[in-house]
Amino acid sequence: MNVREIKLLAVIGGSAAVSAAALGVAILQGPADSSAIAGPDMTTGATVTATRPASVAPIPQAVPSIKGPAPLPPEEQGLPG
Repeated sequence: MNVREIKLLAVIGGSAAVSAAALGVAILQGPADSSAIAGPDMTTGATVTATRPASVAPIPQAVPSIKGPAPLPPEEQGLPG
């Protein structure tokens, strides 16, 4: 092996070691708690307003104005008879 091949292997090995260390740190790092972002005095929650359900639907059901298939326009009806 010459010096050039040894340097190339050293670069590849060093890069692999740095990548493995970064991956290990990323995997072993725990999730951050909310106090690190919001502070200890801030709480999270939802606002709930109690309402009665409507007795009648606000929008009536849609009813089509034409029953059955629509008639074809005169240019598409074909030959008479």
